[in-house]
Amino acid sequence: MKQIIPAVKGTRDYYPEDMAFRNWLYQAIRQVSTSFGYQEWEAPMLETIDLYAAKSGDELVNQQSFVFPDRGGEMLTLRPELTPSLARMVAQRQNQLVFPLRWWSWGPFWRYERPQRGRTREFFQWNIDLIGVDTPEADAELIAIAASFLGKVGLSSDKAVILVNDRQLVNSELAELEVPGERRPDILSLIDRREKMAPAQWDANALNLGMNTAQLEGMKAFLSNQNLWQKSATLVRVFLALEALGLQDYVRFDAKIIRGLLYYTSTVFEAFALNSQVKRALLGGGRYDNLMAQVGGDPLPAVGFAMGDLTLGLSLELLGLVPKEIRNAPADVLVSVFDERVQSLSMSFAAKLRRAGLNVICSPEVTRLPRQFKYADRIGVPLVVVIGPDEAANGQVTIKNLRDGSQQTILQTIAIPAIKKLLDSHRPM
Repeated sequence: MKQIIPAVKGTRDYYPEDMAFRNWLYQAIRQVSTSFGYQEWEAPMLETIDLYAAKSGDELVNQQSFVFPDRGGEMLTLRPELTPSLARMVAQRQNQLVFPLRWWSWGPFWRYERPQRGRTREFFQWNIDLIGVDTPEADAELIAIAASFLGKVGLSSDKAVILVNDRQLVNSELAELEVPGERRPDILSLIDRREKMAPAQWDANALNLGMNTAQLEGMKAFLSNQNLWQKSATLVRVFLALEALGLQDYVRFDAKIIRGLLYYTSTVFEAFALNSQVKRALLGGGRYDNLMAQVGGDPLPAVGFAMGDLTLGLSLELLGLVPKEIRNAPADVLVSVFDERVQSLSMSFAAKLRRAGLNVICSPEVTRLPRQFKYADRIGVPLVVVIGPDEAANGQVTIKNLRDGSQQTILQTIAIPAIKKLLDSHRPM
C-alpha cells in the first residue's frame, strides 16, 4: 500500500465544505466592512523580517515567524501579521493618499506555533483599520464594527463580549505605584498573561520583575476595579460613542486587557464568546499611533483590529451557530442523461439552464438513472431533470424534487421559470 505524503504540519486542507464556510465568513466580513465605508486592500505574503523587528515584539519575531534567507541572502518571513505591512504601504504613499483611510483585508498568515485544536500555523485573518483620526470616537467605530460583525454571525450580546481597556490608564496606575518607566513594558506583558498563569506563578513573576509586595497588591487592586475606566477620558468618550451607536450591550471594561504587541498606545480591546469551551479571544486590536513613523513615514494616528478564522469558526461550531445553508450543494439542478440517444438534448437543456443563471450538473457519461438520482441526493442537489425518449418526443422535461419526492412533467418552454420557482421555495428566508 502506498504511503500518502502528509500535508505540512500546521497547515490545513480545504475540502469543499471547508471552503463553503470560509467563503461565507468572507462575505460576512465584506458586508460589515463595506457597510462602514471601508475599502478592501492586500499586501505581499512575503516581507523582510526587519519590518517586524522592534515593532511587533521579540516573541513574534524570534519564536513565531517563519524566517528564511532568499537566494541573495536577505532574511524574509511569511507574514505573521498585517499591521506592519499596512504601515509600510501607507508610509510609501503618505503624500498621495486621502485621509482618513478606512481599509480592510482578508488573507492567509503564518506563525510557527504548536498546532492544537483551534490553532494552526497557517490561518486566515481579517484586518481592518482607520488611519488618520486621533479621537476616542474613532476607537469606538472599530469596536462598533467588531460588535456588528459578531451580531451578523449569530453572536449576539448575550453570547459574546468585547472587553476594552486603555494602556495609558494602566501605565498611569503603575506610575502612581512608583513602578519605574523602564519596567512597565514587562509589567504590561505580564498583565497580558494573567489569565494564562496560576495566581502564585503570576505573583512570583511580578516580584521577579522588581515589584515589591505593596506594588503587587496595588496592581492587583486596580486590575480588579471595575470603575477604573472612569479615570480615563478616552474610555469615557469611547463608551458614550458606543451607546450612541446602540452597541453598548456588547462592551465591558477590563483593566487586564493589554494586547501583547508593542505598538499599541492607548485603547485596546478583545472579543470573547461567552459560555464557550473556547477561551481564546475571537478578535483583538486597538490604537497604534507610532507605527507609521517607525517604518519611515510621518507620524499618523491609527486604530484597528484583527480576527482569525480558526477561533471564530470553532466557537460558532461549538455554539451551533454555523448556518446549515452555507453547506450548499454544488449545483441547483442535475440534468440526467437517460441514454445515448437523448444525451445531446440533456446537454443542450443544461446549457439553457446555465444561461438562465442556474448552477447545473450534466453527466458527461451515461449511467443508470437510479445511480444519477442517488448521486444528486448524496451531494445535496434538490432538483433532477429527466429527458427520456417520451419527454424528447413531446418537447417536455420531468422535474423530480428530491426534497419532498414530488414530480411533474411539463413543456420545456415553461420549464425554466418552473424550476426557478421550485428552487426559490427551498431557499431560506
